[in-house]
Amino acid sequence: MQNSKSESREEPEPTFDWLQLQKDVRATNTQETTREKFARKVSENPLVPIGCLATFCALSYGLWSFRTGQRRMSQYMMRLRIAAQGITIAALIVGLGISATRKSN
Repeated sequence: MQNSKSESREEPEPTFDWLQLQKDVRATNTQETTREKFARKVSENPLVPIGCLATFCALSYGLWSFRTGQRRMSQYMMRLRIAAQGITIAALIVGLGISATRKSN
């Protein structure tokens, strides 16, 4: 008799929180292409790509000026490159701070 009682009353299968969490993440995770991710990042913080482009342009023109012997322009462009890099890093930090406060709300 006692066996029949224990057989009829089955214990529920233990649930593991990490399994449920993994299922939830997979259900909400959508595949994003590289182009879509780039577009999303640019729309979130447009100053970073602009700063990167300004840095690249200043570096390129500065190197070209150095090669052609325009030392004064080369020095100016290298200083401009440093300023553009600083502005880019500042924009990156500000963008990270804004996105962190947005996600916490």
